[in-house]
Amino acid sequence: MRLIYAILIGFLGSQTIWGQTLYFPPTTGNTWQTQSPTELGWCNDQIDPLVNFLATTNTKAFMVLKDGKIVIEQYFGTFTQDSLWYWASAGKSMTAFLVGLAQQEGSLSINNPTSDYLDNGWTTCPPNKEALITVRNQLTMTTGLDDSVTNPDCTDPTCLQYLADAGTRWAYHNAPYTLLDGVIADATGLTINQYYNSRIKSQIGMNGLYLPLDYNNVLFTNARSMARFGLLMLNKGKWANNTLLTDTTYYHNMVNSSQTLNPAYGYLWWLNGKTSFMVPGLQFVFDGSLHPAAPADMVSALGKNGQIINIVPSQNLVMIRMGNNPENNLVPINYNNDIWTYFNQIACNQTCTFTPPITGSSPVCSSSTQNYSVPAIAGSTYVWTVAGGNITAGQGTPQIMVQWNNGVAGTVSVVQTVP
Repeated sequence: MRLIYAILIGFLGSQTIWGQTLYFPPTTGNTWQTQSPTELGWCNDQIDPLVNFLATTNTKAFMVLKDGKIVIEQYFGTFTQDSLWYWASAGKSMTAFLVGLAQQEGSLSINNPTSDYLDNGWTTCPPNKEALITVRNQLTMTTGLDDSVTNPDCTDPTCLQYLADAGTRWAYHNAPYTLLDGVIADATGLTINQYYNSRIKSQIGMNGLYLPLDYNNVLFTNARSMARFGLLMLNKGKWANNTLLTDTTYYHNMVNSSQTLNPAYGYLWWLNGKTSFMVPGLQFVFDGSLHPAAPADMVSALGKNGQIINIVPSQNLVMIRMGNNPENNLVPINYNNDIWTYFNQIACNQTCTFTPPITGSSPVCSSSTQNYSVPAIAGSTYVWTVAGGNITAGQGTPQIMVQWNNGVAGTVSVVQTVP
């Protein structure tokens, strides 16, 4: 597999990243461009084993987008392109995005105490302990509230009991997350459906709505709407020329480790490729990556009964799955890894265009010497190309030294071949 990285270096100017152009379907109608697995050099004979696996694990819809275009779109049984299905906890990802929009608009601050929006006494914690809980703690599953209560979905104050100081304990707890809907409503003056409709649904062509189920507000959409949201996230909150989330700091924090207790968790998003992870219901830290079979840079929205959005920036890829229960876990961590084991056999001999993780200075001074590097992968070969300067050391390795010329701009790129 060949991994292509590129970076534009401006002399005393700004940095621009070069990447594969993304396609965005129209916000109305059913038009959505496709590309075949053959065009991508993928292995067509490996598609049926994946589809068979999905069919035998209660799947209703499965889609793969590459560069925004549909490569695989499969429905099972009576489920169709127009059928609505619930996101379950995969909808936490949408809530995180909506909170970011509300903060961007000045309606709230995630660093404020939750009681600023839900009033004092929204828990049964001692007042000084309740005051420690912020909106950010709700986004990161670090409220310190007791998740072992009889009904962890219960949002009544009697169910929200003190266990630890906010920020000192990670636990997957639905109730504090669900109350983010109330935070958004109080801060914006709009219900969760009104805010979703005006800020995202109408902007990118999604459908669906939130419906109350017991204590939870659950998002229902069709599969293509789920894929649209994945594409919006892949492009860092921008749909074509419409930038919805302009707060780049919030986006960065949302899809990176939000705390050290569980580095595989951002703002309600699951993160692959970290050194350790925790799972719902356990106070145990597992070593290694959350999904070993998946790309290390993947971020995921994961919900009960196998609701999945996978976003892989390094491959410009979005994968979604809707369906019934494939495994008896609150979030489908093992099942998602199984999907990737099959999918890796399909995406063979592929060339991936990365939003490049080249480390190095930009802007730079004319005639200066700078180092540039990419993550080392055992057995890889590296072919670097530099325009506007000369490679003085490191060709064929993960790190080079560049002597820049006088000029307006230069580029550094690398083709990394992985065995």
